[in-house]
Amino acid sequence: MIKIVGIDPGLAGTGIGVIQADAMEILGYSFGAVSTAGSDSTPLRLNTIYSKILDFLSDQRPDLVIIEDIYSLEKYPGSGIMLGKVSGVLLLAAHKSGIKVEEIAVREAKKIISGNGSADKHQMERSVRNILGHDKPIRPFHASDALGLALTGYYRYKRRL
Repeated sequence: MIKIVGIDPGLAGTGIGVIQADAMEILGYSFGAVSTAGSDSTPLRLNTIYSKILDFLSDQRPDLVIIEDIYSLEKYPGSGIMLGKVSGVLLLAAHKSGIKVEEIAVREAKKIISGNGSADKHQMERSVRNILGHDKPIRPFHASDALGLALTGYYRYKRRL
């Protein structure tokens, strides 16, 4: 059996998705998010994300953590820089937990999960929901994206199980 945690970085909301599976099927899943207040300073928000993810990973002890690789839109370069800061604390938390961590490009995860590397948040969420047989919308979208990352990690590595 393998447990994979997917993490979708975001300063306001960092999505978390967990899947447990064997070589044949997904046996269980859960999801959530770490939220921070926009009124707090950036260092405080980064510390909150780091601390909560570190505690979560230490409690869960997954076999693998998949973090969405950073990207930057030409139109919004500042958001790419902030995403890099959040990714940095997430990578550090996984490292401090002693868990293998990999980054996967968002387009790769979208392609594997929805069949479309340019899928929007709604398409990704529906695809994740269909794969898991989850009958209600998965919210926040960061959580469904994180589940998509965990599923991508599972599909990529299940041949080793």
